[in-house]
Amino acid sequence: MSGFSTARQKMVDCQVRPSDVTDARILDAMLAVPREAFVPDSKRALAYLDLDLDVSDGGAKRCLIKPAVMAKMLQAAEIASTDRVLVVGCATGYAAAVVARFAGEVFATESEPALADRAKATLAGLGAANVMVRAAPAAKGDAADGPFDVIVLNGATEIVPQELCEQLREGGRLVGVFALSQPQRAAIVTRAHGDFGHRPLFDAVAPVLPGLERLPAFVF
Repeated sequence: MSGFSTARQKMVDCQVRPSDVTDARILDAMLAVPREAFVPDSKRALAYLDLDLDVSDGGAKRCLIKPAVMAKMLQAAEIASTDRVLVVGCATGYAAAVVARFAGEVFATESEPALADRAKATLAGLGAANVMVRAAPAAKGDAADGPFDVIVLNGATEIVPQELCEQLREGGRLVGVFALSQPQRAAIVTRAHGDFGHRPLFDAVAPVLPGLERLPAFVF
């Protein structure tokens, strides 16, 4: 095994499996996708650590969220092989690459155009033909390609992402870290009969996606 292959195995065995992730499709995908390919060269040694890894390219801070947090959210979303999935705030595209291993079609948005371009190039280099990346604000989603069966936030939101929720089809699910109050929690939003239900999943912390921040309160 190469150094990165060993690190990938340890990430799954020591971070993801102990977090009650049992979906074999997710475990296999995370073993197959080279996370180091989505990380700047200067940070490749950090690619498999249990942290939110900054992959910014001179713009707003953008991260690959902790592997276990991402895996637990994907498991909660119960993604089917025929599902159309939107990954919001994809950064360099790692989460989209993982989802692409077991979903039907994957669409991804990233607010930083340079990172969106890097995501496109990296995904193409890995042969992820069922992923399309757009440069777009996180809060806007990708209405042109919706509706979606699943929407995954690659980060946290401090606001109710209503425009994203509206892009779910009937029976659709949105998963992400909600920082509307403390403590932050990963949660799932489901759409049924034209209404939305919200259910907390587990305590989690993640960097807030640009465009999903809470507006500053007005102070006299």
